[in-house]
Amino acid sequence: MDVQAYAKAVRISPKKAREVARCLTGRKAEDALEILQLTPRKAARLLAKTLRSAIANAENNHNLASGSLVIRNAIVEEGPAFKRHRVASRGRVHPYSKRTSHLRIVLTDE
Repeated sequence: MDVQAYAKAVRISPKKAREVARCLTGRKAEDALEILQLTPRKAARLLAKTLRSAIANAENNHNLASGSLVIRNAIVEEGPAFKRHRVASRGRVHPYSKRTSHLRIVLTDE
């Protein structure tokens, strides 16, 4: 049975979050939590929070044991971007985007 958890519009760029999420697929959920707690990145904190939510969903909604859960997918998708402008010389402005991400973690009990 697949159980998933989402974190939407998280304030981190998808490229930075994917670097951390790549190492999670195929690992046991408890091992992945330990790895994320030792990783000194903002994305690791956000992914750990989403993983804990997925584990809680599995335990409370589907009566699955947390020791048997394996991460099937850790997907980082692009969310909406905040459009901003930075003042430049000669009265100009330069646009830039503050990017956001949608984090999705899918657990399975196989």
